[in-house]
Amino acid sequence: MSTVTRYSVSELQEIASRAGVELAQAPAHEIVEWALGQFGERFCVTSSFADAVLIHVVSQVAPGIEVIFLDTGLHFEETLQVRETVASTLPVTIKSIKPRLSVGQQDAEYGPRLFSREPDECCALRKVEPLERALEPYDAWAAGLRRDEGPSRANTPVVGFEVGRGKVKVAPLAYWTEADVQAYIAKHNVPVNKLIGRGYASVGCWPCTRRTAPGEDPRAGRWPMFDKTECGIHAG
Repeated sequence: MSTVTRYSVSELQEIASRAGVELAQAPAHEIVEWALGQFGERFCVTSSFADAVLIHVVSQVAPGIEVIFLDTGLHFEETLQVRETVASTLPVTIKSIKPRLSVGQQDAEYGPRLFSREPDECCALRKVEPLERALEPYDAWAAGLRRDEGPSRANTPVVGFEVGRGKVKVAPLAYWTEADVQAYIAKHNVPVNKLIGRGYASVGCWPCTRRTAPGEDPRAGRWPMFDKTECGIHAG
């Protein structure tokens, strides 16, 4: 990947605004090609390893690209298995980012099971802050968000600008449907988290994830005891 000069915040905002319109209907690989050409080594991918569809798409265009994984210390073993499979089978570089505090240290400082009392604070400590730290070297990042994943993601642009972070955010799969995802998985034998086949429509940390019923909002299985469907990393 080529290296490009770092853009100012105003330049990034202008780039994202223009690309969001020009690439609105573009195929996923073209969106990735644009991001790579625009940002070079200052572009990365994030993944929760519910599946490796986005990683596979990006790796075909940008072999060796860095993939950020937020290793909260509370993931299902099935999720970690997908990470290991991807690391050994796809041409990417996985960067597992840990929170500043271990689970034990967090329990000692904030009290046990913070996730069951103050889930927003737990997410801030174990996901949001680590992501902020991980994204520091980059001007743009890609996430696997799709509009059909629920109301909170229904207006996801393929390219947008995050005012809070001053970063360009790319969602190459934004307009994909679940059928598109399944077809891609079947065609390319993409690794998938085994929990998906066990009724988990969305996979996060084990204490805050449950199965969902057929037809239920895919995000309903996240933080089911709270009025919460997002961890905060996609707050924009």
